[in-house]
Amino acid sequence: MEFGFGEQDEVFRGEARAWLEAHIGRFAGVVGRGGPGSEHEGGAERRAWESELGSGGWIGIGWPEGGYGNRVATLTQQVVWAEEYARVRAPGRYGHIGENLLAPTLLAHGSEEQRRRFLPPIARGEELWCQGYSEPGAGSDLASLRTSAARDGDGRWRVSGQKVWTSLAHEADWCFVLARTEPGSRRHHGLSFLLVPMDQPECVDVRPIRQLTGTSEFNEVFFDGAVAESVVGGEGSGWRVAMGLLGFERGVSTLAQQIGFQEELRGVVRDAVASGAVRDPVIADRIVRLWAELRTMRWNALRTLGGAENAGAPSVAKLLWGGWHQRLGELALRVRGAAAAVGAGDWTADAPYELDEQQRLFLFSRADTIYGGSDEIQRTIIAERVLGLPREAL
Repeated sequence: MEFGFGEQDEVFRGEARAWLEAHIGRFAGVVGRGGPGSEHEGGAERRAWESELGSGGWIGIGWPEGGYGNRVATLTQQVVWAEEYARVRAPGRYGHIGENLLAPTLLAHGSEEQRRRFLPPIARGEELWCQGYSEPGAGSDLASLRTSAARDGDGRWRVSGQKVWTSLAHEADWCFVLARTEPGSRRHHGLSFLLVPMDQPECVDVRPIRQLTGTSEFNEVFFDGAVAESVVGGEGSGWRVAMGLLGFERGVSTLAQQIGFQEELRGVVRDAVASGAVRDPVIADRIVRLWAELRTMRWNALRTLGGAENAGAPSVAKLLWGGWHQRLGELALRVRGAAAAVGAGDWTADAPYELDEQQRLFLFSRADTIYGGSDEIQRTIIAERVLGLPREAL
């Protein structure tokens, strides 16, 4: 597919830009906040921003028309919105998981009753979601999960187990949970995709996980007989539904992510010029390489967005940006020399250090090749599903 922007896309760009400029001013406290490494910041204000987006009809623009309260946009218009959103440094989305992961999954695998119940509140920015996949000992190897669910005397599913690295669990109203519902089943068999309300104080316990950055973007979640309200795709179909969801994870939002990367690269270049490090030919070469690689990632994303389905495309994209962002973090500290190792502020037991943006970039980016599917898993997917190499023996 030849991907390009037409006249109607530019009209849409003007509408999106005007709306953002008219509304972002009231949320100045969270402009530029809420991205990787700062997902914990600005809770109440960012939640209000979700409602603002919903009132404007800007949530779910990639969904089809179905009376869910969303406006409908073409693929190129979705890209336009993502670009304009990133350019004004609008807050990191609290509703990303519900809008871009759960909603497409319900549209593909859910019942009409489930779509009518859950999509309108997402479109209004009222209900927030988190993802219950990873567990201790079952991160990249998700099929080895141990969280289970069993029927109680009233026929309801009761979920027990632990999930970890759960983004936004402390703010979420709901969690979609992959759990084992068939006793004695192994690997990807006997799993179900359950929708669990988080407001169950006696049964759901959310505990923050403190990172190297000193912040707590992620959580561990303990379920102790929590009630699941619904099963998506039918009992025992959890693996199929869960894998379908992961295919939605790297779509139009990848282009917005790249605009954020572009701003981070500009910050590194500014530091290199200010410190004189740009005169070092090795550093200059790395800057040029990072710029060229970022342009290549954009072209690759545009090429694959509208093309034929390719099982390896999401894995290629993840491999590209994960390693790129790590190299940017390393360069961010190198251009500043020894000063990059010094933290700001007073050191106390409650706040042992305070990081600036470049230090946070470096530390957070160490996880880029692990979360969202480790590099090893992405290479295995490409080897088995694209190249047709023999599968690893279990």
